[in-house]
Amino acid sequence: MAKYKHFLLLLFPLLVFGRCGAQQAKIASEPEKVSQIKTGASQWERYLPELKGKKVGVVSNQTSLVNEMHLVDFLISKGILVKTVFAPEHGFRGEAGPGDKVASGKDDKTGLPIISLYGKRRKPEQSDLNSLEYVIFDMQDVGVRFYTYISTLHYLMEACAENNIPVMVFDRPNPNGFYIDGPVLDTAYRSFVGIAPLPVVHGLTVGEYAMMANGEGWLKNTVKCNLQVIKMENYSHNLKYELPVRPSPNLPNMASVYLYPSLCFFEGAAVSIGRGTAIPFQVMGFPGFEKGAYAFTPVEIPGVIKDPPYEGQECKGILLSETWPEILETPQIKIEWLIDMYNAFPEKDKFFNNFFEKLAGTDKLRQQIIAGESADEIRKSWQPDLERYREMRLRYMLYPD
Repeated sequence: MAKYKHFLLLLFPLLVFGRCGAQQAKIASEPEKVSQIKTGASQWERYLPELKGKKVGVVSNQTSLVNEMHLVDFLISKGILVKTVFAPEHGFRGEAGPGDKVASGKDDKTGLPIISLYGKRRKPEQSDLNSLEYVIFDMQDVGVRFYTYISTLHYLMEACAENNIPVMVFDRPNPNGFYIDGPVLDTAYRSFVGIAPLPVVHGLTVGEYAMMANGEGWLKNTVKCNLQVIKMENYSHNLKYELPVRPSPNLPNMASVYLYPSLCFFEGAAVSIGRGTAIPFQVMGFPGFEKGAYAFTPVEIPGVIKDPPYEGQECKGILLSETWPEILETPQIKIEWLIDMYNAFPEKDKFFNNFFEKLAGTDKLRQQIIAGESADEIRKSWQPDLERYREMRLRYMLYPD
């Protein structure tokens, strides 16, 4: 029976993805323009001539598609000398759960060596790059500071700059690119879930981030990467783009992608956000939550989550999977949810854990919530830094808002 329960838990997100996709199509303001977007990877006429005869490394995962073909397979089919694959969090084929160490090894399909950038090290070493003349980065990001793909890009650019290897970024849409919000990271809290002084929702594509990191001197020792961004066509930040492939195991649908910026704060608190259920990042609750009308019990799901918070315990919570359109209508982080859950939690001194400051990028947010500040007061405190960030962002925008 347990085997079938795991199967259903894995299958259900795919069903939810279809339903949320249908809702998204109704809400998208200009669906015909969304369908006209051409990603960087799909414009092969712009990069294949440059890569011909070069020894190439590729940072990619299951989202790295050229039409419906994986980028690595596509490059090989076009005669490009792909020598190495670099694997991010969740692995080259997207098979690893959150936080799971990704092992180096060999790709079963192509036989290519895989070098993990989410294991003992996060940054390529000189020996990993010695045989390469170009490195391509192509992964679907979700536009949130604590999503680790831009950290992988950051360290890649740093390593390639130090070893005089050019980097080519194939740009993709930012599904949360239609707003900017949250505290700007204090670099005293820099980590792999907060690599640079960005707000939580930063309004950048990976290509724009790469240009910003280079231009602002954020790479170690202010080195400059030889960077080329293969821009998209027909993209603007205000387009509501539905992801064709889930970007990671616990973001199975557009509801989770839109709720992620608000709910990931709870990874630093004693609250379940549905990891270990069929609706990760679509619910919030804990055992004994008196206002919770929705019951759920987290369990381990192979390939998706190990040891989820409150594993095997019934949680009472609030189902958010039907309320995500509010974020499209009023784009902002729902800091009210964090305040409400803190106020409802019976043991206040056990609500936050040591990971919270890394996610928030500051020690002020915890202090503000404990002090009883309102959501409006907290948002107001973010505005001076956000205004400075918006001005800086203008220098690196490749696409209109």
